[in-house]
Formats: sequence, structure tokens, C-alpha cells
Amino acid sequence: MPKGSRDGARSRATWRDWSPKTVALGGTALTAFGLSSVPAYADMLADTAAAINPGAMILFGAFGGICAFAVTAAVALVRHRKQSAQLTSALEKEKSDLKFRVDRLEAMLNTDEQRVIVWTGNGAMPQIWGVLPETSGVPRPPAQLLAFGSWLTAKCAGDLERHLDLLFRTGEAFTTTLKTRTGSYVEALGRTTGGAVVLRLRDLTGERQMQAELAARNAKISGELHMLHALLDAMPAPAWQRDAEGNLIWANAAYAEAVEMPTADAAVKEGATFLDAAARTAMAVKRTEDGCFSARIPIVASGERRVFEVTDVNANVGGAGIAVDISELEQSRKEMGRAEEFHGRTLDQLAAAVAIFSSDRKLQFYNAAFRQLWDLDPSFLEGQPEDGAVLDALRAARKLPEQADYRVWRNKMLESYQSLEARESWWHLPDGRTLRVIANPHPQGGVTYIYENVTEQLDLESRYNALTRVQGETLDNLSEAVAVFGSDGRLRLWNPAFGRIWSLGEDRLAELPHVKEVVSACVLSDTEQEAWDLLASNVTGLLDNRTQNVSRLERHNGDVLDYATVPLPDGGTLVTFVDVTDSVNVERALLEKNEALQQADQIKNAFIQHVSYELRSPLTNIIGFAQLLADPKFGELSEKQGEYAEYIQSSSSALLAIINDILDLATLDAGIMELDLGEVDVASTVSAAVEGLKDRIAEAKINLRTQVPADIGMMIADEKRLRQVLFNLIANAVRYSEENGVVDVSCSREDDTVKFIVKDHGYGIPAEILTQVFNRFVGHDTGARRQGAGLGLAIVKSFVELHGGSVEIDSDEGNGTTVTCAFPARPEQADQAAAE
Repeated sequence: MPKGSRDGARSRATWRDWSPKTVALGGTALTAFGLSSVPAYADMLADTAAAINPGAMILFGAFGGICAFAVTAAVALVRHRKQSAQLTSALEKEKSDLKFRVDRLEAMLNTDEQRVIVWTGNGAMPQIWGVLPETSGVPRPPAQLLAFGSWLTAKCAGDLERHLDLLFRTGEAFTTTLKTRTGSYVEALGRTTGGAVVLRLRDLTGERQMQAELAARNAKISGELHMLHALLDAMPAPAWQRDAEGNLIWANAAYAEAVEMPTADAAVKEGATFLDAAARTAMAVKRTEDGCFSARIPIVASGERRVFEVTDVNANVGGAGIAVDISELEQSRKEMGRAEEFHGRTLDQLAAAVAIFSSDRKLQFYNAAFRQLWDLDPSFLEGQPEDGAVLDALRAARKLPEQADYRVWRNKMLESYQSLEARESWWHLPDGRTLRVIANPHPQGGVTYIYENVTEQLDLESRYNALTRVQGETLDNLSEAVAVFGSDGRLRLWNPAFGRIWSLGEDRLAELPHVKEVVSACVLSDTEQEAWDLLASNVTGLLDNRTQNVSRLERHNGDVLDYATVPLPDGGTLVTFVDVTDSVNVERALLEKNEALQQADQIKNAFIQHVSYELRSPLTNIIGFAQLLADPKFGELSEKQGEYAEYIQSSSSALLAIINDILDLATLDAGIMELDLGEVDVASTVSAAVEGLKDRIAEAKINLRTQVPADIGMMIADEKRLRQVLFNLIANAVRYSEENGVVDVSCSREDDTVKFIVKDHGYGIPAEILTQVFNRFVGHDTGARRQGAGLGLAIVKSFVELHGGSVEIDSDEGNGTTVTCAFPARPEQADQAAAE
């Protein structure tokens, strides 16, 4: 409601609600009566004006003005309400008319056989009206309708989306025909109107459907014709097309080149003829009833006379043709004919029999040797008999090898026609001859047989091979090195011992090198150079009286060879080398053995004595004085001094252990160490070894777990050495374990063997070091801990093998190491078994 209207209403309500009341104005009491109209109120004011003072008059005047304004506003409100009611009634009528018109338009759209899709551009879903029959192939659900690719062919869906993109971007209208997946056609019209995009889909029926199908078929035929023209245009053979009147309407580039025109269009425009009058006459005469013509015709093309394979087809709508240049093929055929004739004359001069059969298995050619070999009737051969008939004729004449099943053998021989590679067979004929038969299939079909009489060759080869094998086996099994050089100085024959002595490979010897090349490959010292020079002079010398020479050669590597050169009747030279190194070394060894043993004993004893007295004794004194310094009875030390004293003791103890290990190894090497065998309590020995490492285990924070069966019992061993073995194994496991790691020590008894297994879960040993861990002074880094001297595992291996046992080690880098020591429970039984 307008503001003025609201104020007028409020004023009227105020005035309608008045009742008699007392109004005090300037100290004067007035009794007001309810009035029904403004004039009455004015008369009342006039009657009381004399009694009212000026202030009251002003108040009453203002009040009267307000009342007059209220009345005027009320009148205006009534008039405005009347006008609003009239406008509302008109709008309601217009709305009803518009709704009627919209309903009528929607009814018209829905009754007409079309689908209308409208995009308003405000981002909302498009509005869809209308219905098409199901036979049109257009789906009714809106979501499926908007998925054009689901009901249109792929090409039509792409075309429609492309047209819609242009319509949205540029407003370009379009009209096109679309093919559905059911094979029907739909007309699509795209327009813009009032800021909206409208797509109308109409089903094509009757003549319009037929027209759309004809247009699609025409487009397909036009595309195929264009593709066919493009293919023919790319071919090097001239091709052309004529209309019903025989006029040239199309030609390819090869046609234009053949008729010497710049382009194919120019050739069509000029009507240039490729075929001459004689060719056209022959074409008209030899054309078949169905309008086809095919023949080889000589034609002048590009200024040269060539032979073309012309194929032309004629029909009531026109004709087309193509000409393939076969000039080179004709030339090749002529040359092949001359070559076959020449080869035939050549094959007639061969001693080997040759027969050529075609792809149909008929005899096409045979030489004089074939006719002489089989002595067949010439008339029979001239009749081009089949391969099988030739074999049957030879079998009837008892000239083929005897077969248990001739039919199977015959079929196997005829399999050469289906083979891709040459096949070889041997025929042992009844008359004692042996033939080598080669069946060589031809790539274009047919087989060429070659019959080679190898009877004498086999006999000679047999005798020669037997002699060669005897000589070869004799030479190959000789311990002496044998080499035969020809009169030209080249190597002709050798045995494996020759290559082995002089380190010459078979591939190098197979090249049959000259004696000088052999000298350059073998010479390694001055002495050998002199000996080989003498050998080379005997091989290549031109002396009238060649004699046998024998001498001895001492090589750079210590080998001693007795060699000899023997002249051969054919001008060659036989050279032999006998390795007498062993016999010479035996003599030397017998003379040097005692001296070497004595020197070794002296050296080992001297080493043990020096280490024992020169190193271990002073070190013992150092350890003793360090212990005295650390003893409080001899005086208190400061904290730092006590720490230094402990370092001295620990380092001295470690050095003493290393020296003891070195002494043990030296004693072992000298062969003077003897085991103090006796009964050993296995469980107690393990406990003693663990107890000796208690401080080191605690310092490294290692969890040591022992698994010793209660019934492990006793074994025969050197208890001190056994404890030393366990001590070194556990010490190594502790050194290569991480802080708070675990070391497992276990033992078991299997038959007459006692096994000790020490396993850690630490750093492990790299694969490249694992094979060297039992060598002396070999170790590897263990992270933050100091690497050991590398003698522990060497000591372990030596002591275990001294007991007649064995040591195995298995390690995975990063996952720990396992060492297994196997001791015989009774070493003397192990020694007896080994001796037996």
C-alpha cells in the first residue's frame, strides 16, 4: 500500500475513534464531543474561539490542517486503488491470453512430427518439444536425445556437433541430413532467434526419404569413384574412361605421359588417343560378348615402341581400359629362352646326369649323361613322361635300389615337389654303383634332379679316411708335440700337444701360418729365439744334404723341451717337442729338497723364537706394569690416569692375542703343533668360551643365546684349541653385530660328528670378501667398530682341520653370518677312515 494511503487510513482511524474527553489547553478545560464531520468541527472552533487564547488557536489551526491533509490523502488513495484494480484485471487477462497461446503453440509443436531443442544460453538445461516416431531412429528420452553419438552414425554425429559449435559461436544457420544407426534419415535445421539457439529435427518420409537415400548413395559412389581415380592416377600404367559415345572423359597421369600431353585434363580436352587405328580395329574384332577385351599390343608410347597388356571393358554407359607395359617382360622371356638353350648345351657336356621336370611333373629336359646312365628308350623320354612313370620304368628294368615298400619310397621321392629346399639321397644300385641324387625344387615349380656317380670317389674316400683317422688318432694321442711344415715353410699338420706347449689356439693354427709367423708368436726369450731360428733354418734351408738335428731347450717359464727336426721325402720337415720338465725337475727337486726343508725349519724356528722372546716377553712386562699402576695399593691414580691405564691393558691384551694367534699359525705352518687330545665336556667348553667374552658382550650390549642339549656329552679333542675356536667365532660374531643385537651359539651331535654353529644378525659379509675370510689378515669394516686383525677365522679353520673337521660359512650382507664347525667326535676314527 502507498505511503500516503497508509497515513490517510491512520488519520481516518484516529478520527473515527474520538469520544468525549477533557482537553486542557493553556490551563483552560475543554470538553470535546465526538464530531462526525469537519464542518461541525469548524463551527465548534468558531463558537469557542472567543474563549480560547491565541496559543490554543494556533494549536487548533495546526490540527485542522492535519485533518485536511488526511482527507485529501484518503481521496487520492481511493482513486489509486481503483486504477490499480483496473491494471491488475488487464494484466490477468493478458496473462491468460498468453498462457492460452503458449499452450496452443506447445500443442502444435507436440502434434507435428518433429523434435525441437532450444538452448536459452543461461546455463539451464535445453527445453525439448515434439515427438518423432520410433521408426525414425531418434530416441525419446531427453538425455539420450542430446547424446548424438548414441543414435547417429559417427560421421553424422561429428558433423552435427561441428554445425552446432559454429551456430553457438557465430550464429551461422545450417540445414543438413543425418543418418541414424537404424538406417533412417533425419533432417536437422539450426537457427538462432531472440538470443536462443533452436535445433529442429524432422523425420524424412516418402519422397524426401528417398531423396536423402539417393543423395547418400550418390555421395558414396562419388567417393568410391574418386578413390578409384586416385588409385589409377598413382599407377604407372595408362588408364582411361570413355562415355557412351566413345569420347574420352577421364585419364590418369601415365596416360597423359604416354600421349605426350602436359596433364591428364589437357589429354581429355584434346581427346588424345592412346591406341592406334590397328589396335582399335583389333579391339573391336576381338571383344567378347560381355564387352571385355584383353590382348598384347605393340603401341608407340612416349616416343618409343613398347608392348602393352591392354584390358578394355565396354558397356552401354561407356567404357574403361588400362594398359600395362610388359616390354621388359617380353625381353626377359626371350633372354630366358636363349639362356635355357645355352644351359641345355652346357648340361649336355657334363659327366653328371641331369633331368628337369616341370611343375606338372613332366620331363622337360635331360642331358646325354642321363640317357647314358639309365639307358632308357629315347622315344619314351621324348614323350615327356611323368616323374613317377620314369621311376616305374627304372624299377621294371631293375635299375633302382631294392626297397621293402616301393610305393612308400616312390611317394617319398616325389615329396620334393612340395619341398622348399634341396634334398639329397644316396642310391645303392643293384649293379654295385652308388649314386648321389640331389632333388632341387624350382621356385616356380618343378624339380631338377642331379645324379652323380660317386662309386670310385667313395672307395677312394673310404681308404683315405681310414688312413687319415689312423694317422690322426696316432698324432693326437702322442704326448710329444708334432708339427709338419711343407716345402714352402707353411704349417701342414700338427697335433693338440703342439698348440698346448706353445699356447697357440686352434683358430691360429687353422690358418696354416708360415714358420716365421710361428716363430714370432712363440718366441719369448733369447734362448727360445736361438732354438727357433735353428728350427726355421732347417725348415726353409736349401741345403743339398739335410740331416736330423736334436737339441734341448729351456723355456722362460722353466719348462725343458727336447726337440728334433726330421727332413721328409716330400721336401717337408717334421718337428717334434718332448716335454722333459718333470724328469729335470725331479733331479733338481731331489737336490734342493733337503736344503729347502732345513732352511724352512730354521726360518720358522727363528720366527717363533723372535716373536716369543722379542715381542711377547716385553708385552707381558707392559701388561704387568699396567696392572701394577692400576692397583690402588701402589698409589691412587687420577680418573684420567686410571682411564689411560685401562687403555694400556686392553690394547696390550689385544696385541698379546694377535701375537699368540701369529705364533699358533707359525707353529701350524711349521708342522710342529701337536694336539693335546682328551675327553672334553662340550657344554662346559661352550660355557668357558662364553665366560671369557662376558665383558666384551656386556660392553657391546649383545644378547647371547646358547642352545646346548643336556645330553650333548663328551668328545675327543684338544680342549684349549676347541675353546680358542669358539672364543674366536663368538668374538667375531660380537664384533659384526649391531648394538642390542643377538648372537646364537648352538651345538649338536650327528652320528660321529659334533657341530658348533655361531650365528649373528649383524652386518654380514660382502660376497666379494666371503671367499677370502679364511685368509690371513683379511677383514672388513663393521660400521663404527674397529676392524679386527683378520686372524680369527684363519686360526679357526686351521684348528678345525687339524682335528680332522671342516668349516662352512654362509652370509647375507645386512642380515648376518652363520659359521658351522664340524668336529669328528673321535679324531682317530676319522683318521683311520681317511687312510682307508
